Amino acid sequence: MKVHIDEHKCVASGQCVLVAPDVFDQRDEDGVAVLLTTCSAACSPSGSKPAS
Repeated sequence: MKVHIDEHKCVASGQCVLVAPDVFDQRDEDGVAVLLTTCSAACSPSGSKPAS
């Protein structure tokens, strides 16, 4: 799964961080969300999706 944050639409409520703290964090200066990783937990270490 590919995740993208539109910083201009982020309202800095922290809901994404509460739901997925291993994927999201918030900047200290303005609370806007940032990605901690470029690949979800469903991805393998090589960055590709696991076989179904």
